[in-house]
Amino acid sequence: MDLIKIPQWKDVLRAHERIGGWIHRTPVFTCRTINDITGNRIFFKCENFQKAGAFKFRGASNAVLALDNALAENGVATHSSGNHAAALALAARNRSIRAHIVMPETAPRVKREAVSSYGADISFCASTLEARECALEEVVKRTGATFVHPYDNFDVICGQATAAKELLENTGHLDVVMVPVGGGGLLSGTAISVVNMTQGTRVIAAEPKNADDACRSFKTGVLQPPLKPNTVADGLLTSLSSLTFGIIRRYVNDISCAGEESIIKAMRLIWERMKIIVEPSAAVPLAVILENPRLFRGNRIGIILTGGNADLDNLPF
Repeated sequence: MDLIKIPQWKDVLRAHERIGGWIHRTPVFTCRTINDITGNRIFFKCENFQKAGAFKFRGASNAVLALDNALAENGVATHSSGNHAAALALAARNRSIRAHIVMPETAPRVKREAVSSYGADISFCASTLEARECALEEVVKRTGATFVHPYDNFDVICGQATAAKELLENTGHLDVVMVPVGGGGLLSGTAISVVNMTQGTRVIAAEPKNADDACRSFKTGVLQPPLKPNTVADGLLTSLSSLTFGIIRRYVNDISCAGEESIIKAMRLIWERMKIIVEPSAAVPLAVILENPRLFRGNRIGIILTGGNADLDNLPF
């Protein structure tokens, strides 16, 4: 870890200033019914209303805007089947540079169309990680584009940290801040913001039981491989990197898991009671609270609703 550059608070502040004119400062909502059901006061930071439909636009924007002009001329590239692809494509368009996106052939139609609408060059590949990485390597070699990793990237993490910064600025002190965890970019950034803005606030990540490698890694202290993850929360199928794992071990208090039925129940509860669209991954923190009422009751809790890019043709309920 000594050789890995960890974002500092000054880096988050710089990122927030850099992207401030490009992102939405998303609202924070509450819901009396959900408060009554859970026995908490929950503040939902609605990144489902962010540009490109997810928090990913914060990190992608910071990474793109931080590039020096010489690198930016060749554009940016990544491999992604979802929100990071759309976020990077839009961030690149905002800076008037090219975005080269490698997407698996199995990517949902709604996400393929979103990436295309932002003007990115899309290359399709098989759905394996090896195929993605090989296709990306070829694209980078051909174009000279800068690879912007979805979460294993210093500037991306700094950008993601700004969501929790805004949440705490809006709510004041919280007992708990919760976010979903896949690759750990948002969780890492959230933890950095929380530890620098408040005292005594616990950072708790939420993960599907069917894709629990981050939880296993956190409990054992050793990075664990995914074990055939299969969850409705398809945005959380990625695994921690050395960078994100190091930050998480240092600053995060716990990682808890929820079952598929609870995730679907939480998603539907948000749709029905709050009248807003969230994707399954965004509902995982509420699902953890619903499964563990005694652990959370009586707290002021902040939850980052990570995105609203649900596939309306394949809703889990």
